[in-house]
Formats: sequence, structure tokens, C-alpha cells
Amino acid sequence: MEEARINFIANDSLSENCSNKLEVKIENKIKFIQKGTSLYKVFKDNYEPQNIPVTLVKINGKYFEFTSSLEESGDFNPVDITDSMGNRAYERTLQFVLIKAAHDIFKDKKLIIEHSLDKSIFGEVIKDTPLNKEEIARIKARMLEIIKKDMPISKIRVAREKAIDIFTKYNMEDKVKLLNNLSSSEVNLYKLDGRYDYFYGPMAYSTGVLKLFDFIQYDSGFLLMFPDKNNPEVLPEFVEYKKLTKIFNETKQWNNILGLSDVGSLNYKIQNNKIFYMIRIAEALHEKKIAYIADMISQRRSTKVVLISGPTSSGKTTFSKRLAIQLGVNGYIPVPISLDDYFVDRAHTPKDEDGNYDFESIYALDLKLFNKQLQMLMNGEEVELPSFNFKNGCREWNGKKRKLPQNGIIIIEGIHGLNELLTSSIPKEKKFKIYISALTQLNLDNHNRIATTDVRIIRRIVRDYMSRGYSAEDTLKIWPSVKKGEEKNIFVFQENADVMFNSTLVYELCVLKKYALEEINKISDTSDVYSEALRLKSFLNFFKDVDEGLVPDNSILREFIGGSCFYKY
Repeated sequence: MEEARINFIANDSLSENCSNKLEVKIENKIKFIQKGTSLYKVFKDNYEPQNIPVTLVKINGKYFEFTSSLEESGDFNPVDITDSMGNRAYERTLQFVLIKAAHDIFKDKKLIIEHSLDKSIFGEVIKDTPLNKEEIARIKARMLEIIKKDMPISKIRVAREKAIDIFTKYNMEDKVKLLNNLSSSEVNLYKLDGRYDYFYGPMAYSTGVLKLFDFIQYDSGFLLMFPDKNNPEVLPEFVEYKKLTKIFNETKQWNNILGLSDVGSLNYKIQNNKIFYMIRIAEALHEKKIAYIADMISQRRSTKVVLISGPTSSGKTTFSKRLAIQLGVNGYIPVPISLDDYFVDRAHTPKDEDGNYDFESIYALDLKLFNKQLQMLMNGEEVELPSFNFKNGCREWNGKKRKLPQNGIIIIEGIHGLNELLTSSIPKEKKFKIYISALTQLNLDNHNRIATTDVRIIRRIVRDYMSRGYSAEDTLKIWPSVKKGEEKNIFVFQENADVMFNSTLVYELCVLKKYALEEINKISDTSDVYSEALRLKSFLNFFKDVDEGLVPDNSILREFIGGSCFYKY
């Protein structure tokens, strides 16, 4: 009888043990793994060391950190840095190592991660003098030491008040202000060799994953360099963009004028009813720069063509109309010409490597006709301009005629404006080129930057839904191809501009937030872009709402939320 009871217990234990096993597909093989097993252990037990750094794991299409445990059956896929999310985790982990190393050497100094520059991150250590080469070498040596030791990075969940206490002791007012405005009672912190920090995205398991990086002196600070997802085994060569650096510095001055250093500072102004004045100052800074650009054009007496270029959702249309007004103040009569009317017939449109029509190729435009008509206009001739019928994909002639007055100036807005091929027949001294983009804005805090492309993504989500009927999911799915086209057709020419204009408004995400979240929240957890949607929601929730009624009707922001005095949708 006792033997039977023991057998029953053993069988019951075996049954319970089996019920805790999860069916996991690893490299096309089914394995049964204990529920609750560390994802890092699953990875280490089943995969050989990888040449390309692996930072995260994907289970059933969802991203997880290796510090998480296995809680469901399904496909187990390591995520390396050729994946956008995996690459961001690598970058974030490298930044944490830098923060730890810099504070080990400069204990009481602030390190600020500011913005991207080419394929690197620019930042500064705030002290009496800028970092010199010797100090850069010391920080880099400490980073290498931390990486060589393969130190684990732990993730802990603490009460918000506890996190505030930690960062108060660190004298990190930026994080304290940010956390004070969080509605959540708990937050996730990361810990590396006794140093705590807060990040709003996933982190790699340990420092040893950081196989490739560089840390060099640049301008008043440093550049942190890491592999690009498209070429993960080499560091990208740094290309210096002096005009871009200048516009970043100008934006920093604008933020100083506004008394803003981070999102916590912005939220404080909103809480204390200072937002109205701040919006007016931000818009006035835009208007002053546009007037300055108009004056630059006027001073070049030979200018007959103004070319405005920039990536999607930069606010090119509103900018061109506001510039036209300022040129009118200076005595010019602006004559706008749309590049969209110079598309070749659909049958002659070039195709990309996938066999799809490449409408963003410069050869999708009839360059010969465009240059011929520009020359005719500049010679004082009357020209019949074409119209392009997007429904049937053909050019039409509808008797639309233009003649350039003696004090006229042609304004052309489009993605190829900075490419000399577009206006090859026009002498350089007769052209003025402007590059516009939402280049930078406030970061969450000193260690968490918001990528400049994220501002444009949010703008695009809102505009696509409100004016074009596209869902946030549609917009996020096409975004990689949009970025690819921008890198090929726009960014490589940005330094050809005579002047750059940063179209970001420091308060805009406070206005865009409610529109964007309404659409992003509709994205299902089964969608391919669900992880990206979660990431965008994560940083949007740090911003306090601002009433759209406070936005002037000529603001660039109105191009995305509607209510512009220049056009309707």
C-alpha cells in the first residue's frame, strides 16, 4: 500500500513537471523547456557564439530582453543588430557603459547625450573645460574595461519615489522632473556595476555584447560611434556635416531662450500656465529665421530660383508659403512651381530593385522639360506649365500659363531640390538652396534622446490619418522604405544647401500626442509593427497635453493637425 502511494506521488510529480514544460521552436527543432527559464539561459544552451551581436530575443513576433523568463510556447528567435530594435538596444547599452565610465572618472559632472550626427551620437561632459584627447582616452579605456569584464546589466522594478530618491542623490534633476510627472507608481531601472539609470527602451543582457564601438573627440564634446544595422561588422566612416552641426547649435540656443533643457522642464511650464508665452516665442523664432532667410536671398541680387528640399513631414509646404510672404515683404513676387507636375508618364517611370515604380527617383521627373521651361521663364517668356493626372498617370496640358515678372522669383519645393541634376541648366549663382527638416527637439532627459526621425514619424501618422485616411499601422509599415528613399535622395545632398531650417517646434509633441496615441492604440499586438508602436507610445506618454487651440493658424504644426490658413484638408 505504501509502495502504491509512493508511485502515485512520483507519477503526480512527473505529470506536474511535464505540465510546466513549454514547447519551443529553436532553429526548426522543437524543444521542451521549463516554464520560467531565463531567456538568456535558453539562448546560451541552444546557440553557438554569434559573430554579429545578439541583444534581444523575439518570441512569437514580440521582443523580449534576455533578463525576461520564458512564459509561453512558440518560436524563439535571437535578435541581432541587423534588426532596428536590436540595433537600438546595442546603442542604448553602449550609452549606459559610457555613462558608467564617465561618472567613474568625472564623479560629479553631468554627461549629456544630445543628438545624432551622421551615424554617431554627439554628447558632452559638462565641466569647466571641454573634453580633451587625454580625457577622451581615459573614458574609452574605462569603457573597454567594463566591456571586457562582461558585466551583467540587471533590470529592477522599484517604486517611483525610490527612483526619485536615487536620482536626487545623483543630483540628476532632469530625471527627477521627468519621473515626477509620471502617472505610474513603479518604474523600471537598469543597474550596471552599482550604477542605476532609467531608459525608455530595452537593454542587452551584459556589456560583453558590445564588440564594436569608438569614442572620439568632436567639437565641444564627443562622438559615440557604433555599427549600422545594414553593415553590422564594421564601424561606419564618420562624415562631417558642418552646416548640420551649426543648426543643432542654433537649436540649443533657441531652447536656452525658452528656458528649456528637457521634457521635464517643458512639463513644468505647462503645469505652471506658461505654455502660451512659450508657444509665441517658439513661433517667433521660426518667423525670425524665415525672415532672415528671405533677407539672405534678397542680398543675392542674382537669385532667380529658390529650391526647398527636405525629408517627409518636414513642413516644406507651410515653410515655402511663409517664405513667399517674407519675400513679398522684400519686394519680390513669388511664382511657385510644383515638381509633381513634371512626372514622366507612368509607363516611363523607373523601377526599383523589387520591380516597383520608384516615384522618388529623380528620373521619375522629366528633367529636360523642367530645365527648358525654367530657362524660358527666367528669360521672360510666357510658358504653358504641364499638369500631372495622378489617376491615369499621364501628363496633361490645361492652358496653365506663367510668366515671371521683372521682380519675380521662382519657388520650387520638392525632395530633389538640392540635387544639381534637377536644375543642371541653371547657373549656380541664380539658385538659392534651402534644406528643411525636423532636426532635433527636447530630449526626455540627459541620457534619453528622442530620435529626430521619431518627431517626423509622429507628424506623418497624424497627417496620414487626418488628411489621407491612412492608419498608423499603414504609416509605420511603409516607414522603412520612406527612410531608405530619404537616405538615397535627400540626406546625401543636405550639405549642398545655402542655409538650413529646423522646423521642429519645442512644444509640438504635446499637441500631436492625443492624435497620434488615438491611432497608435488601434494597432493590434499581432501586427508586425506592434513593437514599434509600443516604443512610440512609451515616449509620447512623457509629454503633457497642450490644447491645439493655442497653435497659430500659420504654424508649421498646422500642416499636420489641420486648421492652417494656407490650405485646407
